[in-house]
Amino acid sequence: MAATVKVGRPREFDREKALEEAMKVFWAKGYDGASLSELTKAMGINKPSVYAAFGDKRRLFDEAVERYSAGPWNFAKRAYEMRTAKETVRALLEGAMGIAVTEDGPGGCLYTRASLSSGVSVRDAVVGRRLAAEGKLQARLRKAQKSGELPAEVNCAALAKYVSTMVQGIAVQGAGGASRRELKAVVEVAMGAWPGK
Repeated sequence: MAATVKVGRPREFDREKALEEAMKVFWAKGYDGASLSELTKAMGINKPSVYAAFGDKRRLFDEAVERYSAGPWNFAKRAYEMRTAKETVRALLEGAMGIAVTEDGPGGCLYTRASLSSGVSVRDAVVGRRLAAEGKLQARLRKAQKSGELPAEVNCAALAKYVSTMVQGIAVQGAGGASRRELKAVVEVAMGAWPGK
């Protein structure tokens, strides 16, 4: 029996490039603020192609968030490769500063913007990521406490929440036009409050 050959128009766009552009729109405008027409224009494709390639706007957003996590936000993964918890926290703060004022994107933070300007389901999904990140940092801080890097009296949950708050604040300040120099000074003040040695 002869093999069946599928006939159809091949995709006329680069899916990865289109996803990169969608990520930038969501990064700049959040989920609710990004209209489908803005997304299709940035992606260089029409609405039927969006639905065929990505499903719906929410699934496109979810893929864009994954891309953001693996791309601009990848500094967080690298931060946990640092030798000490203090170095990890500095890398997190400096990484947040880096994307907040980047010239390769709209500045600020996709997670923060989406959590502030989206409906409940999108907000909850993004907040869930933030809480998971706080949990991971809290575990790293507890490990540092057990090794003696952090004093026994340090509240690791509160310290993790503080760092998370600083990361979000840096993102908001960056989106609002704060300079790299200004945010670097904020990072230094935050690190000056580091407990212990």
